[in-house]
Amino acid sequence: MKLKRIVFRQWLSVFALVAFPASACFAQTSAAEQLAVALKGHDTVAYFTEKRPVMGSAQNGYAWDGSRYLFSSAKNREAFAANPDRYTPQFGGLCATGLGMGVKTAADPNVWKIVDGKLYVFSSVEAKEAVDKDPTLLARSHQAWKGKK
Repeated sequence: MKLKRIVFRQWLSVFALVAFPASACFAQTSAAEQLAVALKGHDTVAYFTEKRPVMGSAQNGYAWDGSRYLFSSAKNREAFAANPDRYTPQFGGLCATGLGMGVKTAADPNVWKIVDGKLYVFSSVEAKEAVDKDPTLLARSHQAWKGKK
């Protein structure tokens, strides 16, 4: 009986190694791939060059300032790498209106605006319209952001 258990355990161990290789259980990812993706994967350079949101791809990813940015082309990735401050969304990609009202709100990368060469994203069309009506909201957002750093 004891011999049958040993043989069974050995067989079970071999089966587990064949059926579930370690690579399937412990997928290897780089540190950059583990970072949160900025702008829900939209190419931040495209807002400036194409004047519209464009999805990026993982093959054109770039890690910067605690986030992973995805780009639609190697050219956009290189532009960002050369000058990230120019292209990075303000307030870490949070809703610009919400921050000015004292609330941290996730932004929708499809609702955006460039003001004085800086990219702002908003949680909704209504939030963007609020800034259009009251530009002092952006100044309040900048003050709130400075206070949180």
